[in-house]
Amino acid sequence: MKKYIGMLCGVLVASAAMIGCGGSPASRVESSFASAEPSVKESAQKAVDAVKAGNYAGATAQLQVLATNAKLTPEQQQAIKDLIADVQKQLQEKAAKAAEDAKKALGDLGKNLGK
Repeated sequence: MKKYIGMLCGVLVASAAMIGCGGSPASRVESSFASAEPSVKESAQKAVDAVKAGNYAGATAQLQVLATNAKLTPEQQQAIKDLIADVQKQLQEKAAKAAEDAKKALGDLGKNLGK
């Protein structure tokens, strides 16, 4: 039984490591920059705020500027990369939905014109 519990704990720890602790990419940026110098912290918060507001272009620009900061820790660099990847994924999903909606609207228009 102890062996089984030990194996289960190991699997859980490995799963948590693969998923990534700390929640969303935005929350990981916030936590990794919590103790950064004020100007860098402010820049990171502006990027997170832009993501939360759906301003993906602004967020991406802010994150790219932030990524060029030579004083970033490896954790901060990874948090930025993860958030940029998340923003890109959200943009792709929104573009796919917009294309699907447009296709449906054109189909509906075609049906209405055919009547």
